[in-house]
Amino acid sequence: MTTFPAPPAPAQDRRFVLGTHLRLTVLTAPEETDGRHDLADVTLPPGSNTPLHKHTRYEERIWVVQGAVTVWAGADTYTLGPGDFYTITMNTPHALEAGAAGARVLTMSSPAYFVDLIRRAGTPQAEATPDTEWDLALFDRITAEQGDVILGPPGMTPADLPDDAA
Repeated sequence: MTTFPAPPAPAQDRRFVLGTHLRLTVLTAPEETDGRHDLADVTLPPGSNTPLHKHTRYEERIWVVQGAVTVWAGADTYTLGPGDFYTITMNTPHALEAGAAGARVLTMSSPAYFVDLIRRAGTPQAEATPDTEWDLALFDRITAEQGDVILGPPGMTPADLPDDAA
């Protein structure tokens, strides 16, 4: 059997955090695909969740590497485990929650928006400390610029929306 060397680790300038909410490594940046897509390796701590939101300019695809993630997307609810894949289509209200052991997922957006959001709103991992906080005002401003719409707080699901709000 042929043994191949391990690939180099991603450079430090490709690693970001959003406070203690997530860690992200950029695997494919928007500028490397002419904006067609991006790809990120995301680690979510146990119980980490997102606000209820929707993307008006891109689709989000999630492939679970480790742990579990519950996805509420439109009328669907799935708990994804290692090897599971799910596509969240544009304009679909959705929320995510990491399982009790946390999760590691590969996230792709197309066209590319998610990696840019985290690069702009996050903190470079090399500069982060255990006390680094998530700048929610900056995050909210950038998500709005990118056409994302926050529909409710973490813990809210699409089923909680009034019929005319989605």
